Amino acid sequence: MAVTKPQKDNDGRKTREAKRKNGANKANHADNTDTRNTHEVNGNDNGSNNANGADHGHQGKHQTKGDEQYFAANPQSADVRRERKVTLRGYDATVQTSNGVFSGNRVDLGTSVLLRHAPMPPQQGTGLDLGCGWGPIALALGFESPDLDLWAIDINERAVDLTAENAKSNGLEHVHAVTSDAVPADLTFDVIWSNPPIRIGKDALHELLMAWLPRLNPGGAAYLVVQKNLGSDSLIPWLAQALGDGYSVSKYASSKGYRVIEVLRQA
Repeated sequence: MAVTKPQKDNDGRKTREAKRKNGANKANHADNTDTRNTHEVNGNDNGSNNANGADHGHQGKHQTKGDEQYFAANPQSADVRRERKVTLRGYDATVQTSNGVFSGNRVDLGTSVLLRHAPMPPQQGTGLDLGCGWGPIALALGFESPDLDLWAIDINERAVDLTAENAKSNGLEHVHAVTSDAVPADLTFDVIWSNPPIRIGKDALHELLMAWLPRLNPGGAAYLVVQKNLGSDSLIPWLAQALGDGYSVSKYASSKGYRVIEVLRQA
């Protein structure tokens, strides 16, 4: 499938478009027209603040039916695939989503904030999308860095399958979508991007982050998006203490009630 990178609008145009009334901006509100079975987003915080306010990142409402959690290893809901059109950091793509995975109908707001503000990833080396869902972060990394060896991991096997299919259908053969136990134990990373699953609980979240952030290579960087009212500001000093010497942790950007946290490992 051909993937195109359209020319980005200038800041003035983006500002004017953001001020239009609800529903006037087609790219920002396409998922309100469900009969089209597509959803167009801009991969930024303005483009994803729609969907009737239902999606607010891994930190927000669960987007699964009943009591099923998106971080269940084997979702019990019906695997009903839906085709969506998305734009991720300026790259257009067609993807498949489904029930039983995080934000199965759209790019959530937290991920959109991360994609809007994270810096350009390295062009070579190894990258990781931690908690990939159906794959928007992995796809964005894959489009921007075609020579980066990319790994996308999730406990949810349906999410892993969706990410693998979406990467393949968009020509991103360098994306490896797997569960965490399939990642080589000695593999380290030059860049990590993540919208981590805050709802798994503080202890489980800390365990997850400390299993992967120490695998940054010297000179490597991680960017995490966390909702402010769910502990982003307290997570920064905790990570700094837990990672210890050789790492710096700071707020990189703020938008729409989210913090983008930067973790740097000294070279």
